[in-house]
Amino acid sequence: MSAKLNVKELDTKERYVDVEKQAKRKVKLNKILSYGAFVGPALLFFILVQIIPFFMGVYYSFTSWNGVSSAVEWVGLENYITVFTDDAKFFNSFLFTTKFMLAAVLISNVIGFGLALILNAALKTKNILRTVFFIPNVIGGLLLGFIWQFIFVKGFASIGNMTDIGFFKLPWLGDETTAFWGIVIVFAWQISGYMMVIYIAALQGVDTSLLEAAKMDGATNWDVLTKIMIPLILPAFTICFFLTISMAFKIFDLNLSLTGGGPFNSTESVAINIYQEAFMNNRYGLGTAKSILFFIVVALFTTFQVMFTKKREVEA
Repeated sequence: MSAKLNVKELDTKERYVDVEKQAKRKVKLNKILSYGAFVGPALLFFILVQIIPFFMGVYYSFTSWNGVSSAVEWVGLENYITVFTDDAKFFNSFLFTTKFMLAAVLISNVIGFGLALILNAALKTKNILRTVFFIPNVIGGLLLGFIWQFIFVKGFASIGNMTDIGFFKLPWLGDETTAFWGIVIVFAWQISGYMMVIYIAALQGVDTSLLEAAKMDGATNWDVLTKIMIPLILPAFTICFFLTISMAFKIFDLNLSLTGGGPFNSTESVAINIYQEAFMNNRYGLGTAKSILFFIVVALFTTFQVMFTKKREVEA
């Protein structure tokens, strides 16, 4: 009898284990199906829109395809060699883009952080002012560029004639130096409100008891700002610097609508140079090679920036 009972117990345990395994598999399958239902469409579109075109671009960068014909000739590293040895215009556009990025990132973040400090205070109109400063970010780049082109060419000239102030009489889009700063001004005007929102969100997360304790200990407003507030919101600086660096490097629509790369290609960004090479000169292979090199530089630059600022972040 005892032997028969042991056999029955073993059978019961095995059945229980099988049922438990089947239940776990069912739960796991349900989780996979749930993740697939939510993540699947986004992942599919990401692969179709980003991953596949990227690898196609890498392939075409090793060809002499003109972007139109069906004939695609493999040329190996010839396009990359051409970029490094026989394309001074590309390096001039890269130099302009780098200088623009440095100036635009600094000015945009200073203005955005300054506005955040002001509008984080107890002002009755702070919500309205936040909306007003954020609105330029909603306007499309091409439209914004044409509006500011009219302001620089017609508006400033009219004010200069009426007031005789030299600032408004400058050839804002007709000179290399003023055109450069004109693009920086418009970019900062557009993007500062967006940075302001991120900084405000970070400032509102700072524990006010720390600030009050510091002031009770005799800390000045400058000490509170530089030694408490800024270190605590460094993650916001990491995000804002990353966004502004990538946006400034990839500037295209504002540059195209304001100056078109002129005068004499002095304000031609890398994005415009790549566009003209691929679609105006019908050298798609060479243009794609430039875009791959540009992607590598921007990726390295932003990665270094994130690593640099991440190391300096502190916990509250």
